[in-house]
Parts: sequence; structure tokens; C-alpha cells
Amino acid sequence: MLVLVGTTKGVFLISRGPGGWAARGPYCDGWPINHVIGDPKTGTLWAGGGGDWHGAGVWRSDDGGATWTVTRLTKGKMDEWAANDADFAKMIGWTDAPLPFGDAFIQIWSLGYAHGTLYAGTKPAKLLASHDGGKTFTEVDGLTKHPSADSWTPGGAGLVLHTIVPDPGNAKKLWVGISAAGVFATEDGGATWERRNRLSNAPACAHHDHPAAPRDGDIGHCVHNMMRAPGSADVLYQQNHHGVWRSADGGRSWDDLTKGLPSTFGFPIRVHPRDPNTIWTLPLNGDMAGRFPPDAAAAVWRSRDGGQSWQALRQGLPQAGCYFTVLRQAMAGDANDPAGIYFGTNSGSVFASFDEGDNWQEIARHMPTILSVEAVAMG
Repeated sequence: MLVLVGTTKGVFLISRGPGGWAARGPYCDGWPINHVIGDPKTGTLWAGGGGDWHGAGVWRSDDGGATWTVTRLTKGKMDEWAANDADFAKMIGWTDAPLPFGDAFIQIWSLGYAHGTLYAGTKPAKLLASHDGGKTFTEVDGLTKHPSADSWTPGGAGLVLHTIVPDPGNAKKLWVGISAAGVFATEDGGATWERRNRLSNAPACAHHDHPAAPRDGDIGHCVHNMMRAPGSADVLYQQNHHGVWRSADGGRSWDDLTKGLPSTFGFPIRVHPRDPNTIWTLPLNGDMAGRFPPDAAAAVWRSRDGGQSWQALRQGLPQAGCYFTVLRQAMAGDANDPAGIYFGTNSGSVFASFDEGDNWQEIARHMPTILSVEAVAMG
């Protein structure tokens, strides 16, 4: 198993050898990397990131992470410097070749790969698609031109498209999460999109003490992370800015699952690779209360019944003085039996459980701020 870690200082790869777990990196020239994914069939890895200095880009490795090449998509501050300083341009190997998207966005925030297409979500929120493994991209105009686009408002990190959820059985179906515009779905390959944030007809939830809380028939538009459950039904789970939610109809309506959790606030959500009723989340104490585990004691919370009840899993996690944050893309899982679960912290640790959360161990520490974690079984 290869654990892919995106950080503020590049990509790190964690694997287990005879001497235990070890990390190698950083890769990608130290770029801030928001998301790293891999295709287990080909061994290809992709990393998306950038920022004000570098502009936005997608890195690719075809040799398991040993070497990487970048497809730059937008310009950054370094282009302005290089254009006015020949010595600096020579030092960084800069050329004045035009970039395909100019200054349309500043970062890649999320990646998704399915049915031969590599998707990338950006900041500000756009969706890109590549049909040649990340060498070239086109914008998915149907989402950009959605009738609601002029009303989308940024979350705390800006207006970001941070979650891409493909349907493994249908190349034309895709869901995305945008903060703070909510969930959008297409069933025609991206030509048209439907906004899907409606509360179900279940008794209305009582979380109305925050601007991001459910109201006016919607669950709140600041979706933090979303994942599709296995199986033929379009069951989706999301961690919202204000609660954990489940949809049994592809996002057309949502039910509140927050009862039993210590907080309505958190970032990641994870679903079991085979059981659609087993999910994990990592609640934090609140967006304005520090964004660390309640009572400064870390716990991953698991449900075995689709969110009707919850259990705190603490064995091996710090139970005193724990003030880390786990961000929206920083929890991953594998398809082993039992399933492995992994998460990374903004304090630079990666924790792993190989028994579905019952027991945890720290497999890396002292890394840069961790922005994403994925696990991929490399052949």
C-alpha cells in the first residue's frame, strides 16, 4: 500500500518495508499540493496544487513517484518576476510560453480519475477535464455557466471546488462539492448540472445557530467533503460545515445524521469500500472554537448503521493536549479486508488503522502541514 500525502511543501509517499513505515519526498519542487491521487491499474500518480507564486498546475509521475513532470495551467507571481528579470528567468528555467488558462484560477484543489478522464477542481471554482492523462485540460463549461453561478459565495478558504465524486458504473454521472455553493450533479457527462442541497422531508433539524446551518429547505451550501457509498444505489454521505448528512437518492434530498456526534463541525468523511452503512468522520470542536478535537482528545467516530448511531474510536490516538486539525481531503481508506483508514493532521502526522478504526498507530510525523491523504494499492 502506498500512502499519498499532499502538503504545503510538496508530495510525500509513505510505504511499509521490512523496517516499518517510511516516508520519501518532498516531490513536485516543493509546490503546495492540495491533492494527490493514483491509478492502481497503471501506477500513474497525479498531484494538483499551486498558489499565488507558482500559479496552478498538475504534476504527473509514471514511475511510482520517483520522477515528476508538471503541466502548468495558469501563471503566478513568479512569471511576472521572470518576465522582468532575465537572470531570475534563467535560474528557474522559465520561458514566456503562454499558459492555457491565463490567470483564470490560482490553484488546483482536487483531482478525480474515472473512465479514462482526469478531473481537476480549481480555486476559484471551475471543473477541468483531461482525456490524455493530464497533459491537456478543457473547462467543463456546463458547470461554469450554471444559472446559479453568480450567487456562489466563498467559504473560509475561498470559492473552491474541492470534491469530485465519479460513478464507477456510469461515465456520464458525476458529483462535485463547492464551498460555499453546495453539491452539483451531472448525468449527461457535464453538459448540464443540477444543484442538490435540499433537506429531506424528515423532521427539520434544529441547527439554526450559524449562518452555514440548514435553513430555507437547504442543508447549507458549505459542503466540506462528500463520498459515494459502494453499490448500485446512489447513496452519498457528506460532512457539511454544520453536520453529517446522508442522501439515498443521489443528492436530491439529504437526512441529518449528526445526532450522537460531539460536534456538528468537521471536514472529512469516509465510507467503507464494501459496506454502504459503515462510515467514519472526525469531528472538531467548531469553526470558531479552535478547530481541534473536542476536549483536545482525538477520536475518529464510526457508524455501522448508516449514521443512526456512532462510536468513538480512540485507541492509539492522543487523548490529552491534542490541538490538531484534519482537513477535508486528509482522510483516506483502502480496500483491504479489514479496511484500512488513514488521516493526516496539520501538525504533520499521519495515523493509520488496519482494523477499520479499532486501533491506531502513527506512521509518519514531523511532516509539513498535511492537506490531503490517499491510499492506493500499487501493482
